[in-house]
Amino acid sequence: MAAFNHYEHGIVRIKVPVPFPLQWVNAYVLRDEDGYVIVDPGLNTEQARELWLEVLTELKIEPQQIRKTVLTHHHPDHYGLAGWMQELTNCEIYLSPAGYALVKRLWGEGETLTDELCALFAEHGLPQDKHLLMYEHMKGFVPLVSPQPAEVKYLEEGDVWRAGDLSFRTLSVSGHAYRHLIFLDEQHRLMLCGDHVLPRISPNISYLPDEDPDPLHSYLQGLDELAACGELSAVYPGHRDPFRDLTGRVNELKAHHERRLQQTAELLQQPTTAYEVCQTMFGERLSIHQLRFAMSETIAHLVYLQRRQYIRADKRGDTTVYTSMTPYPG
Repeated sequence: MAAFNHYEHGIVRIKVPVPFPLQWVNAYVLRDEDGYVIVDPGLNTEQARELWLEVLTELKIEPQQIRKTVLTHHHPDHYGLAGWMQELTNCEIYLSPAGYALVKRLWGEGETLTDELCALFAEHGLPQDKHLLMYEHMKGFVPLVSPQPAEVKYLEEGDVWRAGDLSFRTLSVSGHAYRHLIFLDEQHRLMLCGDHVLPRISPNISYLPDEDPDPLHSYLQGLDELAACGELSAVYPGHRDPFRDLTGRVNELKAHHERRLQQTAELLQQPTTAYEVCQTMFGERLSIHQLRFAMSETIAHLVYLQRRQYIRADKRGDTTVYTSMTPYPG
C-alpha cells in the first residue's frame, strides 16, 4: 500500500521519501475538472519515482491526466521531481519568478550560488577543512533535481488557480524561501502553506548571498500575514501532518525566534564568528547537510540583530565577527 492519505475535498497527501532526517516531504494530489494537479512532487530519487508510479497506479490515475504541477518554492525536496513529472505526464510546471531565478542560480548553466554561499560561509568563520565538503554537498543536489523542466510558467501574488471545486488565491511570503508561494481557498478555508509554517518543527530561515537582505524579518512578517487570513478548517504543510490552529502555531514560531535572538545576542560579549555562534546554538556534531542549514539560519539571526543595532559587525582579517552593543529586549 502506497504512503498516502485522503482528506476533505478530494485532497490526497503523498509522503514522498527524502534521504534526510525529515524522512519525507508532503506532496498533494488535487482533482481537477479535466484531470489532476500535483503540488510539490518531492526530491528526485529512485525511491521517490517508484513511489509515485505506485501511487498513480493505486489511485487509478493515468500520467496524461496530470495537467499541472504547482510548486510552493524552489527547494530541492519540493522542486526536484518537477522535470521528471513533466517528462512523465507532459504537465505544466508553475513556480514563482523569483523561485525559478534561484533554480537557475543553483543548478542552471553558469550557476553561481554554490560558490557564493561557500564564500559567505568562509567569511563567517567556516573552517578550511569544511570548505570542500560544503562545496561537494551543494553540487550533490544536481542529480536530485535533474532533469530540469523544459518549460516553467509563473505564479505570483494574487494569481488564482482552480482544482475542482477548490479555488486558490496565491500569496507570497519570504524567509524560509524567497517568494515562497502560499495557496489559500477562502471559501473552504483551506491553505497549502508549503514550508513557511510547519507543525512541531521550525522551518529553516536561511540567509543567502544577494537575495533577501533580512530573511528573518521577512519570515516573521509573513507569519503575521498568514495569521491575518483568519481561522482555517485545514492547513496542509510541506512536512509533518495537516493541522488546524494556524494562529496558535504562528505564535509558537514567533516565540521560538524571540528566544533564539535573545540567546544569540547573549553569546556576543566578545567578538565572535557566525560559525562559533552556530556551534554553540546547534552543537558541534552536525552533518555537512545540517551545518549548511545551521550556518544560514545563524547568519539570518545575526543580520536581524545587526540591522537593528543590537550588535555590530567588524572585520578580523577576512573574517566577520559580531559583538554586542545593546541588550536585546526580547
